Amino acid sequence: MSPEATSPQLAIHQFLTSLQSPARILVAISGGSDSTGLLLLLDQAAKAAPHLKISLCAATVDHALRAGSADEAREVAALCASLGIPHIIMIWQGDKPTTGIMAAAREARYGLLATAATDFKADLIVTGHTLDDQRETLQMRGMRTEQVSTGIADAVLFDRRFWILRPLLFSTRADIRAFLKERGVPWIDDPSNEDITYERVRIRRQHSADVGMEKDISAAWEERLALSSRGAEWLDRHFRLHGGLLGQVMPDGLRLDRAVLDYALARLAAVFGGQPFAPGRGHMERILAFATGSKPGRMTAGRVVFDLRHDGLYLARESRGISPLALRPGEAGVWDGRFYARNGSAASIEIQAAAAHAQDTSRFLEPITAQTRGDWIPVMSTECMQRFPKSAWKRAIASAPVLSAEESLLSEETARMVELTPYFAPFDRFLTRFDFIFANRLSAVFATAPYARLPLRSIDGKTI
Repeated sequence: MSPEATSPQLAIHQFLTSLQSPARILVAISGGSDSTGLLLLLDQAAKAAPHLKISLCAATVDHALRAGSADEAREVAALCASLGIPHIIMIWQGDKPTTGIMAAAREARYGLLATAATDFKADLIVTGHTLDDQRETLQMRGMRTEQVSTGIADAVLFDRRFWILRPLLFSTRADIRAFLKERGVPWIDDPSNEDITYERVRIRRQHSADVGMEKDISAAWEERLALSSRGAEWLDRHFRLHGGLLGQVMPDGLRLDRAVLDYALARLAAVFGGQPFAPGRGHMERILAFATGSKPGRMTAGRVVFDLRHDGLYLARESRGISPLALRPGEAGVWDGRFYARNGSAASIEIQAAAAHAQDTSRFLEPITAQTRGDWIPVMSTECMQRFPKSAWKRAIASAPVLSAEESLLSEETARMVELTPYFAPFDRFLTRFDFIFANRLSAVFATAPYARLPLRSIDGKTI
């Protein structure tokens, strides 16, 4: 987990000794040199230190995108069997998209790995990302922005369930392959790694190592962690949530450190807009200029209406462009990037924005609060609502979820069988450890369950 751990053997030793134990680790192995080296290094280190109480299992995801992938998965299975490591092959089933195939494959891969981890009762997942991958990522991001990037995170929480750790992130591919050659273990070369259609392959071909990169990224990591911590403090002091739908940044919070305001407001914008990414730099410059100005008014960016008043900045989802979500009994899904829903009732239901039901959205206030789990969205009295700008509150209510079946509102009894909780689009699918402190504080603000803690006792030798 440390930028200084360049030796693969040392990196794995530091990783295992940092883990909370006992631990069962799911190794994601494709058969390539990086993941094969990771498996063998972990197996060797775990067997040499039985007191650590580390056990391994492994999974190979067959994306079924090219001929020969099934045979390669079986080769990996044979390797795992020879080491006595339980292994499973997970196949990406169904039709594949014609565009955005890499992003879709990534989503599918981690979803299948999480399923495998559940089946194996694993505590965490590890992948074979290396320093070479890190450098390529930094170069690609450097072409898009002048800001120092944190690159690939060494720890990411997937779907709020499993931490994905990358213990070889500061070890080179050449050193890993040297280890495999010493052991006489072959690996599989994926032909897609030579396909210049992909940006990463083009970067790899023109790649020149930046010897100062490790120090730069270490500093960037520390800066990002500090921002997350300061952003969490800012939430406590300067942000209020009303009815689970309307955000308010107090005036003092708009006059503080620009970097903290940029960080926190960008992530709040993504949460209220149901977007997986914070607004781009151009949008954020506009938002910050507006929010820190002295002239009241409204602006819309990233599906969020920003309403600047004398008593602060209000945030609410704009009521346009909210698509309905249909769920059959037992199904689950994410509505508008803002709410996770699981239908535990015997009826097929539909979730829509309140604005889709009536022009006068105020009449839906009671049904909304009852149906959206009053344990986290409090029923607000008329007196309480009068403290807020009427238009801001009406806008927030218009974007609220309403549950129906066959175009009729659900009965209170049926509604209680539907789990409906806040969903944080920039965090709930992939949460890097750099944003963990801020995201966890946000969970507290919305009165939702905290995120799973890192399965580590220490990071870079520091107890956590």
